[in-house]
Amino acid sequence: METRKFTIQVIKSSEGGYTGRCLELPAAISEGDTLEELEANMKEVVSLILESIEEKTKPDQKIIIEITN
Repeated sequence: METRKFTIQVIKSSEGGYTGRCLELPAAISEGDTLEELEANMKEVVSLILESIEEKTKPDQKIIIEITN
């Protein structure tokens, strides 16, 4: 399994808790009551987005062709 690193911008809420946003994947946003909860939530959302991207970009089939000049 490939290890990838992502940068999470953490914003502390004035009402308590934290909001995180992944700088490399702008759609990856989550919240947590603690930094530990935010980290777990961000790992989950980033993983789900990467899985979705991989599914959408996976080819339906592969065709091998030969061209002779």
